[in-house]
Amino acid sequence: MFNSCEEPGVTGIDLRSLPPGTELVVDTRNSRYRLVMLDGPDSNALVRGGRYFRQETEARINGSTNGGSPLKRGWIGLGLFVEISAGGKRIVTSPVRSIKVEETH
Repeated sequence: MFNSCEEPGVTGIDLRSLPPGTELVVDTRNSRYRLVMLDGPDSNALVRGGRYFRQETEARINGSTNGGSPLKRGWIGLGLFVEISAGGKRIVTSPVRSIKVEETH
């Protein structure tokens, strides 16, 4: 499930490869997020966690960046910041520490 990307030493997951209903627990330096992937190619998910998602909210997971590099669309990488769009706002998390995938059957 985890793939490396173009950057050496970076590990992460391509959200576009996950079936709808897949749950992820993403721990960042400051928060924990639970994502439930929705159907579609746009990396949409129900997100709960952190200070911006106190309630489950439909959002788009835009991708990951290290702050200075271009956005890796539809992808979450360890050590990178995750960019999320919801309600007309763009939220950037603290760096990702761990990603746990829980496939539902």
